[in-house]
Amino acid sequence: MTYRAPFEEMAFALRHVAGLDAVLTQSGTDLAPEDAVAILEEAGRFAGNVLAPLNRAGDRHGTPFAEGRVTTPPGWREAYRAFVAGGWNGVRAAPEHGGQGLPHLIAAACTELWNGANLAFGIGPLLTAGGIEALAAHGSDALKAGYLEKIVSGEWTATMNLTEPQAGSDLSGLRTRAEPNGDGSYKITGSKIYISYGEHDLTDNICHLVLARLRDAPAGTRGISLFLVPKRLPDGSRNDLRCSGVEHKLGIHASPTCSMAFGDGGGAIGWLIGEENRGLACMFTMMNAARLNVGLQGVGVAEAATQKALDYARERRQGRAPGAAVPVSAIAAHADVQRMLLTMKAYTAAARGLCYLTAQALDAADGPEGRAAHDRASLLTPVAKAFATDIANEVAALGLQVHGGMGFVEETGAAQFLRDARILAIYEGTNGIQAIDLVTRKLPLNGGATVGAQIAAIRRVAEGLLKDGQPGFGHAAARLREGISSLDRATGFLLKALGSNRPQDALPGATPYLRLFGLVQGAACLAQAGLASSAAMRAGETDPAHAARIALARFFAENLLPATSGLEQAILTGGSFADDPAFALAG
Repeated sequence: MTYRAPFEEMAFALRHVAGLDAVLTQSGTDLAPEDAVAILEEAGRFAGNVLAPLNRAGDRHGTPFAEGRVTTPPGWREAYRAFVAGGWNGVRAAPEHGGQGLPHLIAAACTELWNGANLAFGIGPLLTAGGIEALAAHGSDALKAGYLEKIVSGEWTATMNLTEPQAGSDLSGLRTRAEPNGDGSYKITGSKIYISYGEHDLTDNICHLVLARLRDAPAGTRGISLFLVPKRLPDGSRNDLRCSGVEHKLGIHASPTCSMAFGDGGGAIGWLIGEENRGLACMFTMMNAARLNVGLQGVGVAEAATQKALDYARERRQGRAPGAAVPVSAIAAHADVQRMLLTMKAYTAAARGLCYLTAQALDAADGPEGRAAHDRASLLTPVAKAFATDIANEVAALGLQVHGGMGFVEETGAAQFLRDARILAIYEGTNGIQAIDLVTRKLPLNGGATVGAQIAAIRRVAEGLLKDGQPGFGHAAARLREGISSLDRATGFLLKALGSNRPQDALPGATPYLRLFGLVQGAACLAQAGLASSAAMRAGETDPAHAARIALARFFAENLLPATSGLEQAILTGGSFADDPAFALAG
């Protein structure tokens, strides 16, 4: 099975769920919606023809490490050269730096394609894109002049160096040090772990964005600065940094996950990005973009796993279908297999719509809507990252189940999706951290007005279902309204707990709340697509995909959305364990 770019569904979601036409009008580009779809088709061809064939081979080959050097799998270098030659590395970057300057929404669709075809390859450009955003937003004119164009072109790549052995998600404990040299540069000493593409053979220079602490910096995260520390200095000489090892991992075997040592010989040379002791704010520019992109990685893996499971279910013949005259039928005819396949397809489409909505909000923030759209993007980002990566794990697990015993062996490739997907809920901020961010920082935005406006927008979709009257929607309107009510009550409960300065009442329900939010927003995305298809059918269009979208919206609402009532109860009453000593773990 070869990954097939789902052009039709992606284009439909872009236009009818995320509002691509309005985004293009606001962006000031000369692109028509048809042009954007053409870009998507070309990206899909590259993903399917160049990246996807390397996926399994890369998984088997891994990234051999010897004498400080990493060798990427066969075909990787040629694929990377073709990737940058096609201009795909700078889809979002500004034209003045050599980029295409396309909207977030188009870049989001491309990111889904790269990672659906080959997740281990897609991680590298994802980090480079984040580095471009951070440097463009916070770098000095000199740094931009020296580095930005070459990173945008893909001649050089970028990484993100946050984590240290003693400091994982809590960056306040990092120990990497920076000392000013007196000439505007700094000496960087310390070590970092889990650095994706920290060393590789795709380019001759790698620009590391490194968090470090100055000697007299304030304690905690308030005393962290961000530095650009290149593998090669402007004069071409090698900087004082090295890859000290490559991790042996559960999945993404073809992506080198490196340990990095800075300053063995006295100090690696780096340059400050932004202001001293304000590095975390600069890094969050990179991380926020990366979090949405990780959500899109989840969509891509879920799509690929769904395609493989559906192909297998149509070919594998076993058992008798109910009422069938022929004794042996494809397993796709069996009700439980259909349930699994529909669940996979519905979750994937819902997560796609949610991620595209988040990208649309980022684009709208650059237009007349301004701050309101920025806050909406802030609200949706942790939901998009966590929900999409959680469902990637669930969809990949279902895909393996569809394959049965053949899924548990490596021969079919179904297991690779499950192994690869597992990291997505962990890196760029674990999904538990995303839930805490959502509840403690994003719900209170504007006194709760931002989340209130988003719930109101979802409610308008439910009203649209009621007005449409399409019988194919079944009970979707009723189930969506019930889900909205659960979300509304849970939101009110959490805001009240936070307003009463009782985070202990809110935090235990953070993860169930994020799931609740994702389910309701995802159902609304599918309903929007279904409503657009219903309108097209009334206008005389006969494409069978329209009826399929309506059926998918109904399946999600009637079979997956009812989980919201249980999640609501867990949020309202399940947090009592936090105060009850009977629940404390034995020491």
